[in-house]
Amino acid sequence: MRLLICLCLFLSSQVFAQLPKLKVSENNRFLQTEDGKPFFWTGDTAWELIHKLDYDEVDHYFKTRAEQGFNIVQTVYLAELDGIDSPNALGQKPFVSVNPMKLNVSYINHVRTVLDKAAENGLYVALLPTWGDKLFKNSWGTGPEIFNEKNAFEYGKLLGLHLRDKTNIVWIIGGDRNPREGTNDAKVWQEMAKGIKEGLGIFVDGIFSFHPQPHEPGGSSRWFHNDDWLSFNMHQTGHCPSQTYKKIAHDYNLQPVKPTIDGEPLYEDHPNCFNAKELGYSLPRDIRRIMYWNVFAGAFGQTYGSHNVWQMHVLNEKGVNGPLRPWKKSLDLPMANQVKHLKSLMLSRPYFDRIPDQGLIEGEQSDDENYTIGTRDESGTYAFIYCPTGKTVNINTKNLRGQNLRIWWYDVRTGAAFMLGNTVNYGSFAAVPPSSGKGNDWVLVIDDASKGYDKPGTVAY
Repeated sequence: MRLLICLCLFLSSQVFAQLPKLKVSENNRFLQTEDGKPFFWTGDTAWELIHKLDYDEVDHYFKTRAEQGFNIVQTVYLAELDGIDSPNALGQKPFVSVNPMKLNVSYINHVRTVLDKAAENGLYVALLPTWGDKLFKNSWGTGPEIFNEKNAFEYGKLLGLHLRDKTNIVWIIGGDRNPREGTNDAKVWQEMAKGIKEGLGIFVDGIFSFHPQPHEPGGSSRWFHNDDWLSFNMHQTGHCPSQTYKKIAHDYNLQPVKPTIDGEPLYEDHPNCFNAKELGYSLPRDIRRIMYWNVFAGAFGQTYGSHNVWQMHVLNEKGVNGPLRPWKKSLDLPMANQVKHLKSLMLSRPYFDRIPDQGLIEGEQSDDENYTIGTRDESGTYAFIYCPTGKTVNINTKNLRGQNLRIWWYDVRTGAAFMLGNTVNYGSFAAVPPSSGKGNDWVLVIDDASKGYDKPGTVAY
């Protein structure tokens, strides 16, 4: 009897620590939890988390990000910065031997603990089995190059078997490498995904994507869009300010329909185009513009990154590409506290039938930082229009069904919203944002007044 009680307590504690599994929505545009709730991906980039942090630091990181409204963290099992031969903070290496491939159980248990700590804070983990330099190094990787078609499958199967009970994993194949022309790179990644799925077993549905380098026009879709294992497409739009919405729109319009997201945009505090001397470092306005562009173009969420945090930079290290501050201080950078306002806005209106709609904006536009972008629900009960620099914009409301419209401005910096009032739907009107100029970006919210929607940013769905 005592053994049975202990077993029940153990099982109940395991269930308590689990998060609902994620799945693709019925219309194949979004992610949701298995109980049907919207999952607006609000991700942070922490590539070196597993490799460099001890458990106190892991706790601090997860607690901070959860309080800031993040719900998923991107990290790597075999890390970028010499993740095979350089031990983690506990002195562990991931392999007992590479050839033949034998995983280090203590390292696996470390990863399991990290996953549990994430779940305790309500966080999912977008887990890359390896960084791409373990397939080929390029000029910035340390490798070693260990993977081929056979052992990629074996490695994936082992990870799937060891982590199959963790419900808060999203599997991300790849790792900042595009398959090279004339090689079997794509096949290696496909075999790794196949191995993970076999390790998970027929009763565990995994969610999968692929993390590429920047690529025109698509990201993961260039090689894997028609693969059954690929649940959603992922872009890396890169570390230059650019018209990222075009890449999201490309994948949004592909068949078969799959969700799409920007998994690595311009990071906060990152040298623009890797050229700090001439172009300076990114600013919060650059980060916000990319995020709202992407989501309004049809992405199901957005990943954020701090250049100092992804590498867990500390002051006694040289760091990669000129980090400005230690990672703990960087957890509180401006955009880290503003990403939640995007999530709150998107969850404050009906979620699963949202579509991009540039027909909301009248007149010709230039593909520059002033580009205004719109999104709405299919039935036309609400619309969002993002104005990156506060320019006056002419709005077409003919596809909005309300005879009377309620107009709001939403402050993307603070999450505050204020109502301008109601107006008859005459088919169009000119919207003048509360302020203008660089960094004065706003979202115009237009509601069917009869729906009685709450203030934008008040999460209801």
